[in-house]
Amino acid sequence: MKTGIVVFPGTNRERDMAIALHGVTGRKPEMLWHRDTALPDLDLIVLPGGFSYGDYLRCGAMAAHSPIMREVKAFAERGGHILGVCNGFQILTEAGLLPGALLRNGGMRFLSQDCYLRVETSETPFTRHWKKGDVFRAPLAHGDGNYACDAETLAELEGEGRVAFRYASAGGVVDASDRASNLNGSVNAIAGVISANNRICGMMPHPEDLVDPLMGGVDGKPLFDGLVEALVR
Repeated sequence: MKTGIVVFPGTNRERDMAIALHGVTGRKPEMLWHRDTALPDLDLIVLPGGFSYGDYLRCGAMAAHSPIMREVKAFAERGGHILGVCNGFQILTEAGLLPGALLRNGGMRFLSQDCYLRVETSETPFTRHWKKGDVFRAPLAHGDGNYACDAETLAELEGEGRVAFRYASAGGVVDASDRASNLNGSVNAIAGVISANNRICGMMPHPEDLVDPLMGGVDGKPLFDGLVEALVR
């Protein structure tokens, strides 16, 4: 599987993501600079976490207009698979590749801690190595992770089964009003969503930071294993 990681000024999770991708594919991902105007032949593009352009204006707003994003959008239009994590999720929403927006955390504080996610669907390349209802641990680190969208979009996401992950308790209980589990206050405790064609996923927590026992666990590895199974050729 051929993968590429987009690097913007302020990106700081590209090496973490490269470790995760290299571990499951056996080959190093291509590092794609934000000014690049051509892409190599790829199966998956990842927009990693960080603070692209210093999070000026809004998180991800400036990165969404980088030269490389024209190529990323063209890749998506050709049916390419894209994963956006944390700042990458913010960029995908700002670029219009995923619906909704990421607002300031409900408590107006930057959060850096573990959380638990409940898998809401196993019918995507990103979630196929889990069963619906599975719960896994993932680190989060963000100040603007409060997922929001209008009522029509929310009904569409829920009705079409396009919520990939929700914040939950360790036991898998989802309660959007419980700030002990829904840490940033996201609507319906949404932690990750999928595009209408199931080929683009955005999520706020960091599965790439739990892919090896030396990292403290392998909770996030099924996401990457599933992508290899779905996309390898």
